[in-house]
Amino acid sequence: MYTDQPIHETCLVTGAAGFIGSHLAEALVARGHRVIGVDSFVDFYPRAFKEANLEQLRQSPNFSLVESDLQTANLPKLLTGVDYVFHLAAQAGVRTSWGEGFASYVENNVLATQRLLEAAKQSRVRRVIYASSSSVYGNAAVQPVREDSTTAPISPYGVTKLAAEHLCRLYTTEHGLPTISLRYFTVFGPRQRPDMAFHKFIRAILTGDPIAVYGDGEQSRDFTYVGDIVAANLAAMRLGRPGAWYNLGGGTRVTVNQVLRMLQEIMGKRANVVYQARQFGDAAHTAADTTAARSDLEFAPRFSLEKGLRLEAEWLTELISAPALELA
Repeated sequence: MYTDQPIHETCLVTGAAGFIGSHLAEALVARGHRVIGVDSFVDFYPRAFKEANLEQLRQSPNFSLVESDLQTANLPKLLTGVDYVFHLAAQAGVRTSWGEGFASYVENNVLATQRLLEAAKQSRVRRVIYASSSSVYGNAAVQPVREDSTTAPISPYGVTKLAAEHLCRLYTTEHGLPTISLRYFTVFGPRQRPDMAFHKFIRAILTGDPIAVYGDGEQSRDFTYVGDIVAANLAAMRLGRPGAWYNLGGGTRVTVNQVLRMLQEIMGKRANVVYQARQFGDAAHTAADTTAARSDLEFAPRFSLEKGLRLEAEWLTELISAPALELA
């Protein structure tokens, strides 16, 4: 996969063993960058998934992994010689952010981000690129949302992502640390986390298990393929206004029911759908106005929903069939 290239810059990727982080780290290495990955391997889902994500990266001499928690890691040492920081590490999941679990969201999404920014301002980091979420908008009255739309999260998770965004802007305006926040809209593709809808849908269709759909299935999302998210991160190394935040959406807003019909056609199998009560914190609809990202970051999604679903279905089919991989 990797070719011998001159090393350009050194990049730190937090959450490097995760879904998006591993794709981004691979793209950076392929472009000739040295990548330091950081991951704490929290038990939100089985470690085997993350180890599988790292399989290709471990083959490159230009990638190194530090297993550490951002709240206890020696960040000044980690940032020595680093040019760019891609901060993707976070406690994920909207539905699990309520109740007693909220403490871990504050720790991993807010306090860890503040600690990273504090260390970065003392270093020679040229830019910090933060992975935010469309969850910051909540149930926006007007769709698609623009960056200047009202932010009113309806989940504790969204609250912590918005708080971290504000920290990034503060460190830009008050300390001169160049930061950019990228608001991801429902990312999908190979390596998607097992708690996410498409992963659950595909796995259930493969195994014949019931698919739980919360609500009537008419809630809609602006689905974004992981490759397009990676391209935007790479562009943000050079482009974009420090202190700004940008919407990243794939431009394909469809309902959950439409996705299920598409998956059944792609996989040639019927889905056993069971409708359940709506979950707290789930927005009814999301859609991104990406005018700013198209202008400032030259953002231009290349993957259709159908193509991306096919790629994810192929990946998960192969992963499940791997006899030596324990994914339960």
